[in-house]
Amino acid sequence: MLSRLPPDTDLVVLPEMFTTGFGPHAVRDAEPMDGPTVEWMKAMSRSHDIFLMGSLPIREGESVYNRLIGVAPEGQLHYIDKRHLFRYMGEDQAFAAGQKRELWHWKGWSLMPAVCYDLRFPVWLRNDLQYDLLVVVANWPTPRIDAWKVLLQARAIENQAYVVGVNRIGRDANAVEYGGYSTLIRYDGAVMLQAGEVETILHCRIDHRALYKFRDQFPFLDDRDAFTIQLKDA
Repeated sequence: MLSRLPPDTDLVVLPEMFTTGFGPHAVRDAEPMDGPTVEWMKAMSRSHDIFLMGSLPIREGESVYNRLIGVAPEGQLHYIDKRHLFRYMGEDQAFAAGQKRELWHWKGWSLMPAVCYDLRFPVWLRNDLQYDLLVVVANWPTPRIDAWKVLLQARAIENQAYVVGVNRIGRDANAVEYGGYSTLIRYDGAVMLQAGEVETILHCRIDHRALYKFRDQFPFLDDRDAFTIQLKDA
């Protein structure tokens, strides 16, 4: 797959739970941070000179996390754990919730990482951290695919940031259908790129200068309400 990338690619994003598929069953396939998947990600990042992102089940002690990992070519690791666990399918019974928000920096861009259900919670993803690009990896099912499309656009508009949403397709072992529609949204809500319900690789160039010109012209972020986030017990 990665061999099909354009030669000037900087960032590659894989879906949520790209090694196992989504669900409580993934706990049995959880790996440590020095396990084979993270080592594979390091090797791919290094050999293709890309920042590579994707989530997988990671075990630490007695807990398993739905962990979104970012790997830079020099081997530097970044990660956040999915904060909002999808209790509708029992994810909260199998996984531990994340406790932090953070930015990842790559080639002058500030990236905000998030995982699937986190997309429904605008307070968690609000642009008080000064990010340029929100990256959401997902296993978002077909029956709710319209919500996926609308929420990606909403997060872009309200945060004046590019938004990348990468979703899987196909049917899993529980006969759940996943709707695809991986999408790149511009900072004003315009759809720049969108896949359908097919397996594919999409690529697009985004413009830092255009983003900041738009923010200067429409300084809506200056009028944000100030508040803090208090974490509930996981």
